[in-house]
Amino acid sequence: MEEELKCPVCGSLFREPIILPCSHNVCLPCARTIAVQTPESEQHLPALLHPRGPAPPAAASGPGPGPGAAAGAAASLDAECAAGGGDHADKLSLHSETDSGYGSYTPGLKSPNGVRVLPLVPAPPGAAAAAPPRGGGAASSSLTCPQCHRSASLDQRGLRGFQRNRLLEAIVQRYQQGRAAAAAKCQLCDRSPPEPAAVLCEQCEVLYCAACQLRCHPARGPFAKHRLAPPPAPPGAPGGGGEAGGKGAGGGRKGPTCAEHDLENYSMYCVSCRSPVCYQCLEDGRHGKHDVKALGAMWKQHKAQLSQALNGVSDKAKEAKEFLVQLKNLLQQIQENGLDYEACLVAQCDALVDALTRQKAKLLTKVTKEREHKLKVVWDQINHCTLKLRQSTGLMEYCLEVIKENDPSGFLQISDALIKRVQVSQEQWVKGALEPKVSAEFDLTLDSEPLLHSIHQLDFIQMKLPPVPLLQLEKCCTRNNSVTLAWRMPPLSHNPVEGYILELDDGDGGQFREVYVGKETLCTIDGLHFNSTYNARVKAFNSSGVGPYSKTVVLQTSDVAWFTFDPSSAHRDIVLSNDNQTATCNSYDDRVVLGTATFSKGVHYWELHVDRYDNHPDPAFGIARINVVKDMMLGKDDKAWAMYVDNNRSWFMHCNSHTNRTEGGVSKGATVGVLLDLNKHNLTFYINGQQQGPPAFENVEGVFMPALSLNRNVQVTLHTGLEVPQNVKQPKLPSN
Repeated sequence: MEEELKCPVCGSLFREPIILPCSHNVCLPCARTIAVQTPESEQHLPALLHPRGPAPPAAASGPGPGPGAAAGAAASLDAECAAGGGDHADKLSLHSETDSGYGSYTPGLKSPNGVRVLPLVPAPPGAAAAAPPRGGGAASSSLTCPQCHRSASLDQRGLRGFQRNRLLEAIVQRYQQGRAAAAAKCQLCDRSPPEPAAVLCEQCEVLYCAACQLRCHPARGPFAKHRLAPPPAPPGAPGGGGEAGGKGAGGGRKGPTCAEHDLENYSMYCVSCRSPVCYQCLEDGRHGKHDVKALGAMWKQHKAQLSQALNGVSDKAKEAKEFLVQLKNLLQQIQENGLDYEACLVAQCDALVDALTRQKAKLLTKVTKEREHKLKVVWDQINHCTLKLRQSTGLMEYCLEVIKENDPSGFLQISDALIKRVQVSQEQWVKGALEPKVSAEFDLTLDSEPLLHSIHQLDFIQMKLPPVPLLQLEKCCTRNNSVTLAWRMPPLSHNPVEGYILELDDGDGGQFREVYVGKETLCTIDGLHFNSTYNARVKAFNSSGVGPYSKTVVLQTSDVAWFTFDPSSAHRDIVLSNDNQTATCNSYDDRVVLGTATFSKGVHYWELHVDRYDNHPDPAFGIARINVVKDMMLGKDDKAWAMYVDNNRSWFMHCNSHTNRTEGGVSKGATVGVLLDLNKHNLTFYINGQQQGPPAFENVEGVFMPALSLNRNVQVTLHTGLEVPQNVKQPKLPSN
């Protein structure tokens, strides 16, 4: 648990810890050393970076900061905090474009101590006129979290604007008391019991008695600069770690008061701000429209959530301990089985006299390598599991100490972050993490029956087919008309695998066909039918043959198509925006752009909204094959079927043949619908919900992609994933 109680800046136990906006903790003295001052000319941030109101006027300052300004920021800020805060900065505001409570940083801008600082932002208009007449300006302070590097600026209260982590402070105090009681003896004495400690070396972190100090830690050489301090006093002694009246344990401790109103105690909890508040805060109006609940109720609720999350980690830790015992037993079994195989092998080889001597050495080498491989794998698992177990155990102990505290507001200050950490700790014990990667058995069989002339070809035989692959259903998914499948070999499988064969049916319950052959265990198949059910299976193969099929998984493709314009196949004059859903053109000539979806079966409908329509151009909407000509109007070649339309009427076009003129054009704000029915093999168009004539084209068969041609006078936005229209208006027939 000690790692949880150490400051990320100084590496020592926390002293007067404060809670940063990112939920991390840092010592108050350390916060003073890493705070960075920024001259007034660099502190002008956009209005969206100051969501809590305008900044107060800056205090006058001397000449502009020189090269040592950043290094002197700590002393300046320390003096301000001791004097009760300054008026050099604005109200506490967190630099984030979405006011999320977090800041940003530029990796190239660093203070002399290596802490990232906020990037320069141009001063707003009029700032130069308001600047002081001298070369320098007032300075604001910002603090960057040493763990996540998120930044926050300080208001006139300085570091006092951050809340103290009273729970962490109490836990550290208890931990120091326990450690002092256990470590008050010399740690290098040969006597039993050890002599009382006389000094503590703060660099070595070792307690010495007077004799051991003279012998092991002389005040010369590399030890001359070490600082020797008195040993920590036991709890309850004068100067010891305990506090009078039991304050360190929470007994008799005065309830925490509001940071904004010193005379008011915390009594409510603002769910929106995730912060304890007092009645005065509610009367001031800052939390008037927020969701506010009773402090005690929220304390119990969050405590229950943390306890529930800890149960999962506790179960995993228990399983990990049992798993470590299993792994250690596995080590012994591997050792014993390895020795048995060696003894058996030596006996067989000795029976074959001199002819087997050379072959015996080769076979022994193989067994030894196999054993070493298994041992290495198991040790790697032991080390990895031990590390994760130590981390989880430390977190558990820390959380249990937090739960013991009776400070609701202090608990709620850190409960959200702890719950998230516990959940992340639980998630690291993924499925399969507590399973041995190797078995204790050696799949090595020596055949001693061959004749003497076969001795020189003697080797371990492996004539087994690969086992059944296991489909990983949690990783299998569908998107539009594509399916992704994942599989793996069962654990403790020793039969070699050279590759896999993935088979898929035709979506109608027909015959399976091979869609992938290779060594990968993840495969995506594109170009399937929409609204279809596919069956998939996989098998492994090696030099001995093909293994059995896996279980069959059933995958359903999407009912409707979701797609965008395809930038990779569009003409170079096409300009796409809005995540490739809006298209226009740089040229006065018509240019073609295709969609990312392909259709060969089913009924599909999409719409295009006309965002801009100038000078009466003739955009064309329809479908095309992948090799359509893209530098002329859609429908002029034999690879596209389209409707082109002006502001008054529309025409159907294919192979440069114009048919079915229909009244009804487009303008800005119009919507053009395209209905592709590959079950009936026809294509229908709509303008503002009105069908344009009978179905435009009959006998439409093959593989098609949504298509559009336009010039720079038109801009359209694509809308997909739409249901097929049921009620349509009758078209207007053209007058003679």
